[in-house]
Amino acid sequence: MAEGEQHHHLFHHKKDDEDATKVPGGGCSETSEVTGMGSGPGGIDYRKEEKHHKHLEELGELEAAAAGAYALHEKHQSKKDPEHAHKHKVEEEIAAAAAVGGGGYAFHEHHEKKETEKEEKEDHGKKHHHLF
Repeated sequence: MAEGEQHHHLFHHKKDDEDATKVPGGGCSETSEVTGMGSGPGGIDYRKEEKHHKHLEELGELEAAAAGAYALHEKHQSKKDPEHAHKHKVEEEIAAAAAVGGGGYAFHEHHEKKETEKEEKEDHGKKHHHLF
């Protein structure tokens, strides 16, 4: 690039006359912290992290369901096609293992989501005392 040009970024549109500190090589130097209702004292957005783990948990559940359905399909194919029954049984076992893996991943992400909720409550000082 030419010496006088600056890099134009998508989110930090500032005019040349505004209070943007110039960085050697062009661009703007800005520091920003995440603030809002879901962010903690360290700038961690717990709601975003919780939604992320929930999304991954649902993907794990979807993987388990799809692999389980494929395993049932291969089981049916092994009975339907006796010439290639061994191949279908092997594929059934592989699909069953993938279903177990997907279920385990969903379980892992569920616990990550619960841990994020716990960290958010601890950071905000919201501890629920059970009366019963």
